[in-house]
Amino acid sequence: MKPGIHPNYVEAQVTCACGNTFTTRSTKPVLRTDLCNVCHPFYTGEQRIVDTAGQVERFMKRVDRATSTEGKPSKRQQRITARSTALELERQRQEEAAAAAAAEARAARAAKAETDAEAAPAEAEQPEVAAAASEKVPAVAEESAPAAEETASVSEEPATTGETVEAKAE
Repeated sequence: MKPGIHPNYVEAQVTCACGNTFTTRSTKPVLRTDLCNVCHPFYTGEQRIVDTAGQVERFMKRVDRATSTEGKPSKRQQRITARSTALELERQRQEEAAAAAAAEARAARAAKAETDAEAAPAEAEQPEVAAAASEKVPAVAEESAPAAEETASVSEEPATTGETVEAKAE
């Protein structure tokens, strides 16, 4: 062994968290431990939790928070509720829009019925004018029928080079 490069190996006083103390040898004169042969569950046969760096305390806090907030919904449940309320609001808006459209249609039919009701007495006062107007409509339809036949016969003839269908009709 080279002299001067090794630490001093001295008597050390070991103190446990349970209060037990004993003497051993170490490079440090004072040592503190969480467990010893007196309090370790393996030697005592007890079932107890050995806390390492406060992990048990943190776990117990989480358990307490979880049990104390049983009435509080989870984030997933909050998202589901928000989505269902949004869908419900959209459905209500659509129902309101449909009801408004139906009311508008009823109002339009009622307005048309009123204008028809006002026009009916005016037509009753002038039956000759209405009868004459109805007689003129078929006559106009009969006059336009021969013209339609003529245009149809002209379009059936094949057009020659340089001539148009319109030129043949003339």
